[in-house]
Amino acid sequence: MSSIGQVLFAFFEDHLKVQKGLRPGSVRSYRDTLKLFLVYVATACRRPVTRLTLPDLTSERVLEFLRMIESSRGNQVRTRNQRLAALHTFYRYLAVRRPEMLAEAERVEGIPTKRTQAPNTLYLEREEIDALFRALPREGPFALRDRALLMLLYNSGARVQEIADLRVTDVDLNGPFRVRLHGKGDKWRSCPLWPETAEVLKQLETVHSADKSVPLFTSHKFRPLTRFGIYKLVKRHTASLHSSSSGTKRCGVSPHVFRHSTAVHLLEQGVDVNVIRGWLGHVSLDTTHRYAEITLRTKQAAVAACLPPVGTSETFRPSAGWRKDQDLMKWLCSL
Repeated sequence: MSSIGQVLFAFFEDHLKVQKGLRPGSVRSYRDTLKLFLVYVATACRRPVTRLTLPDLTSERVLEFLRMIESSRGNQVRTRNQRLAALHTFYRYLAVRRPEMLAEAERVEGIPTKRTQAPNTLYLEREEIDALFRALPREGPFALRDRALLMLLYNSGARVQEIADLRVTDVDLNGPFRVRLHGKGDKWRSCPLWPETAEVLKQLETVHSADKSVPLFTSHKFRPLTRFGIYKLVKRHTASLHSSSSGTKRCGVSPHVFRHSTAVHLLEQGVDVNVIRGWLGHVSLDTTHRYAEITLRTKQAAVAACLPPVGTSETFRPSAGWRKDQDLMKWLCSL
């Protein structure tokens, strides 16, 4: 590997796609970051990208690039941190493949992410979900498709790209009802389906196709729905939901809000957090734990489980507890 082009080719085609098994959306995120970074370095060096060398990719250039995207491009801190995470991965790969870049890679690794407030996790209350499905149209060329798609989003808590990638062969509608989702890191998982969801899916025209490799959800041109098409569909049908769970006004929601809603409602029903993690396809349990912080009903149930004492102090006396255990007290005094 004697050029930046060869290193980049191996990084994307072997490391990201084969070794790490990243999905196309994640690969595109790395691509966008490195395109911006290389264009910035080429401009700073006053040379075309094709004439850049590895020694041009210094840690100082990385710092200057991060400052530039915040000041000139107006990127938020979260975007800046995302770009830095992609560069961290690239420089770690560079340190292994090109040992002479190890020192620069170590300096890049030492660039910290900026602290930022976590974004609000929006979700729909169960009453809002019920109202949404009652309001969905029942007549029209795409009424059945839209209802099936929204039911599957809420039932499975799938990411929008996972829904867009579904083929007819990925759903079992003859029992047990389930859907197989292809998630991040090239990992597959199965989610059970409600009988109501299965019944709606059975009515789709694509399900009755002889070719089971066709997309489950298609557009009016019989092409697979893209993630952007699903986003527009969801936003259109949820535009009537005027207020969020936090009381703020909104005009429609994104498909990811259904994923949050599924997690919160499972948690409120007492489903174990490890089951929810597997349901949503989270790698880390920490990602799932955040839903415990946003649902008010769960907190109210916890408060109800430890109500304050009612009556006078005479009717509420704390238990003697350990004071009755004389052997324990003797042992403690002997320490």
